Amino acid sequence: MSDAAIHPVRFVLSDMDGTLLRPDHTPTQRTLDTVRALRAAGVLFSLASGRPPKAMLQMIEAFGIDVPVAGFNGGTLVNPDGTVLVAHYLPAEAALVTLALFSGVPDVEVWVFADGEWLRRDPSGPMVAVEAAGLGYGPRVVESFEPYLDRVDKIVAASRNAPLLVELEAQLQPKVQGLAQVSRSQPIYLDVTAMKANKGEALKTLAAHLGVPLEQTAVIGDGGNDPAMFQVAGLSIAMGQAEESVKRQANVVTGSNLEDGAAEAIERFILAAQSGRKVKPAVL
Repeated sequence: MSDAAIHPVRFVLSDMDGTLLRPDHTPTQRTLDTVRALRAAGVLFSLASGRPPKAMLQMIEAFGIDVPVAGFNGGTLVNPDGTVLVAHYLPAEAALVTLALFSGVPDVEVWVFADGEWLRRDPSGPMVAVEAAGLGYGPRVVESFEPYLDRVDKIVAASRNAPLLVELEAQLQPKVQGLAQVSRSQPIYLDVTAMKANKGEALKTLAAHLGVPLEQTAVIGDGGNDPAMFQVAGLSIAMGQAEESVKRQANVVTGSNLEDGAAEAIERFILAAQSGRKVKPAVL
């Protein structure tokens, strides 16, 4: 990890759900104020989420973000005005393999995101309400996913049976190796995206676009899709409620999203260094 005194952080890329946001999908006032203080200190700030870009617009406005953000785990990078900077689609072959595995599995709802839409075929299940609350809009029912296979942004297996999603992740990985990324953005969501649709690639692209060396970047996250950016950032921070496998891949661990962990980390490891006080994070 780079010493903050030698490589001061110039760009912070943060996950949203489980990191900046509480379980009710809202940020605390402390988190909002801390991000504003970060930006006032001249540090660039952006978001990387498994969400579709249009489901990020409210938080883009709330945090006053004026640089590109990464949706679909990094599959689509968009400017603050919604125009697309970069888009990576899931190969049709990988989409077919994924849908064949997920379809018909008990306790799993299968969703496809394409053309800016959230699509489903099956009757509305309990997970739809959970996702709709987070995204701010509901799915569109389609007879078939086939017409969208050449432009799929993400396929999701959603279930409250978290161990089942772990099993599905292990089964799918070898089937789409080299074609797709498979990761659990949250314990209840298994995401499948294009190979370059990961937060590590998103960080590289955004940092280059902003003219910031990777050693001067910091990232914060809590899910299985966040270590991809942990591995390339100058400073990586895991949330306190993250799974142990995620925490082990970060430089430091902060409090949970119920404890303003993201704000705490920004204050302690980034703003303190910006103000001239040397703070050396405890390496795990």
